[in-house]
Formats: sequence, structure tokens, C-alpha cells
Amino acid sequence: MPHRQIKAMPTIRVLQVEDSELDAELVLAELEADDIHCQARLVDDEASYLAALGEFAPNIVLSDLSIPGFSGQRALELLRERDEDLPFIFVSATLGEEAAIEALHHGATDYILKQNPVRLASAVRRALVEAEARKSNRRAEADLIRAQRFESLAMLAGGLSHDLRNLLQPLLLAGDSLRDYQDDPRLMRLGNLVRDCGKRGLEMVHSMLSFARGARRAERVRVGTLMSAFGLLMQGSVPRSVVMELAIDDPELAFEGNHTELQQCLLNLCLNAIQAMPDGGGLRIETTQQRLAEDFFLAEEVPHAGRYLRISVIDSGPGMDQAVLEHLFEPFFTTKDAGTGLGLVSCKRIVASHGGVMRVDSKPGDGTRFDLYIPLDELEADAAAIDDMQSLEGAAERVLVVVEEAGQLSLLSDTLDAYGYQAHASQSGTAALQWIEAGGLPDLVLLDADMNLFTGVRTLAALVEQGYEGGVILLARPDAPPDLHELPPLDNLQLVDKPVSTAALLRALRKALGGTART
Repeated sequence: MPHRQIKAMPTIRVLQVEDSELDAELVLAELEADDIHCQARLVDDEASYLAALGEFAPNIVLSDLSIPGFSGQRALELLRERDEDLPFIFVSATLGEEAAIEALHHGATDYILKQNPVRLASAVRRALVEAEARKSNRRAEADLIRAQRFESLAMLAGGLSHDLRNLLQPLLLAGDSLRDYQDDPRLMRLGNLVRDCGKRGLEMVHSMLSFARGARRAERVRVGTLMSAFGLLMQGSVPRSVVMELAIDDPELAFEGNHTELQQCLLNLCLNAIQAMPDGGGLRIETTQQRLAEDFFLAEEVPHAGRYLRISVIDSGPGMDQAVLEHLFEPFFTTKDAGTGLGLVSCKRIVASHGGVMRVDSKPGDGTRFDLYIPLDELEADAAAIDDMQSLEGAAERVLVVVEEAGQLSLLSDTLDAYGYQAHASQSGTAALQWIEAGGLPDLVLLDADMNLFTGVRTLAALVEQGYEGGVILLARPDAPPDLHELPPLDNLQLVDKPVSTAALLRALRKALGGTART
């Protein structure tokens, strides 16, 4: 019989819990004979086992069941307290069927009898593959949860911005009114203060809306003006123990961007640097031009070779280790006791909204350097990949939102209001029908297909019976699409998967209002 060729694996680290050196060597020889190359460490007590888990960082644990003063069951228990995924295989001569089943129940990956090791190599291969698959799935689930939390935060920012804008309007009017009392210097100063606070609040609202929409207000930004204004902004925030230096390569250089957002980004990075240097140090902000090739960009970035403005924030602080760097741009990750974990996420979003990218270089003891790359050459707009959020804004169309869950109903209504629609909220199909009887037919209806008492489809059918012919958006779970057979053909019905993003919701709105046919 011809020998079956098996692809050789990279060298793996094997932690062996075994009191017999001969048995341990036989196990390794079995693996080497099957082209599994190993770097092994042998332990036979709890203290050395725990030390090896941390120092040796094994890819797999192979353990005997019975060891004087220690046991394989205890080794498995200790491992599962620290790691859910690391493969653990019993290799024992005394493992009976009942004990083997119990071991698997408590988290063992597999069991091999020493007197019949023919299955050892395949068990090790399979265990390593399955462990990597579990880790990948867990990472994907964590990324999805973070993305959903971040999207919810963006929708909340949109809703808050709408409410704050309404609250700030009286401040602006009151400030102007108080300034008319020029014969009373005290009232005039008070009017200036109220008006200035209102304007600053309104700028914050616009920034929140920009965050929620993922869009930016374009303007011509001159590097010299940007850095001079930033230097004034930092006055009073830099302690005497920190020496800040501005180095501007070409003050007259200009590009399309958002002055306020870039200042916010630089402010976040510099305040982080200052907080990282409680005993003092150096902080340098410099600008220069650099041409980037396509191989500069990472796999998840869209490569755009060309001329870029590089804005660098460099500090002489303690630096960061690799463990922190790996999570640096994750939402809600922070190393500060009172941090939100959103500052660097916001910076990355601002740079990305300018068509640019960020890089960070940091090592413990060597300080930290952030580089912001802003494109200077005009980038070709890819209409299929870049959403023009401005074109998705409404024109005061009346939208009836029918969702049972109060929090989701509020977020959807506030988001629509923030984008120029008139949202009317109903928490049930019955309330929606009553609203229509009292206020007339809306321009568009947004319904949740998964409502309990009166489903979205049943509500829509009742609306159609009352003569509704406008646009319809039906939010549905992709794994449980609604049954539309009881509905008449609707050319302007849009099915949107839940959870819905702001951009997807707004695109569906424009399609439904435009009468796009359902496929």
C-alpha cells in the first residue's frame, strides 16, 4: 500500500504532563514519525505545570492521567480555568471508558491509550484545527458585538444631536436678545456668554451628527492655520513638565477636509500623550508630505497610491506593549480608569472620513508615535463603495415608524428626524392605524416584522386596506423572513435585514420613496 502523504505542520509547542521520560519520548517519536515537529516541555507537578502554561505558551497539552502528587484531571481543571480553547489530550495507559467519557465532559479534547498510539497524530492535528476554528469564531462574534454596539452608539448620537439642537436654539436667541441691552454692560456680557456657549454647543452637535452619519463637511484647510489654531487651543493644557514643539513643513499647503474634526483628533492624541507622561517629557507635532505606494496599505484598507500630508504626534512617554497595541482601536477598550475607550476610535474615524489612514509605532520605553496620513491628491470617487450621506437626507417626508421595542423605536425616530424626515412613532399596529385615521396617510411606513401582538405584515395589510400606497420598509431577521403572501403586490416595498445600519436604513428610505420595485 503506498504511503499517504500528509502535509507537514509548522513546529508546535507541546506541554507534556508525564512522570515517565521514556513514555514522553515515545509520544514525541510517534508525532515526529507523522511529520508533526514539536518543541516539547515535560512537567510532573502542579507548580511547574502552571509556570509552563505562562512561560512556554503551549499549543497543546498531552497529559497522563495518574501522576504521583498530581493528576491529569487536575491539570485539565487548571487549564480550563485559564483557556477555553487550548487542546488537552489524555495519553494514558489506565484510562477506562467511563473515565474517558467523564474527561471529555469536563473539557478534554480527546483521549489516547498508550498501548495503541496509532491515532495520536491525527487526534493532535484535528484538535489544533478545531481549536483555531473556535478562536476564529469567537473573534468574529466579538467583532460583530463591537460593531453592533458602535452602530447603536452612532444612532444614539444622531438622536441626541437632534434633541440638543432644539434645546440650544433658545440659547442662541436669548443671547442675541440680551446683547441688545447695550446700556447695561452686565446684561450685554451675559448675552455674549450665552450666545457663545450656544454656538459652542451647536458645534458639538454638528460634530456628533458627523459622527452618527459617518460623513464630513468639506472645507479648504490650510496647514498653517490648522496648526496655529491647535497651538492656541493647547495653551493651558500642557503642563510645565512637558515641552511641546510644533514643526510645520509647509504652512501654505491646503487640502479638502474638516478643520474642527482634525483639531479634535489632534487634541485627543496630544492629551493622551500628556496623560502618559505624568513626570514630564517631550511632545512633538510635525507635518510633512510623503508619497505612499500601494504596498503601504494594510489588507483591510483601500489602497490609494499618491501624495499625502503626514501629521505626526510623537511623545517620549513609556510606550505601549504589543498586547495593548492589538486592541488600541477597538471601541470601549481603554487603559485609563475613567476612560471611555472611544477617543482613538473617533480619531481613526475622522482620518478615514478624510480618505486617510493611521499608523502607530510604540514600544515599552521608547515612546509612542501616531502618524495621520491625509490624501492631497484628489481621490477617484467610487460611487458603488462610498455612500454620499448628504444625498440620503430627507425633505420633510412624513414617516410612520411602527416598532414595539421602545428603545429601538426612539433611536429610529430620532435618526430619521436628524436626517430631515418627520418621524411619527407608534408602538403597535393598532396605534399606527389610529394615527392614520386622525392624521392622514404618511409618505412612508417603517415597520418591524417581528412585533408580537400585531405583526408588521398584518399591520401593513390593514394599512393597504385603508388605501395606503406609499413607500414601505419592513425590518426583518435574515434567518426568519416574513411571509408576504397575504399582501398584494407592492412595488415600493423594501425588505431590510436586522440589525439595520444607519446607511442601509437611509438607502432603503430613498428607494422606497422613489418606488423601486421589489425583487
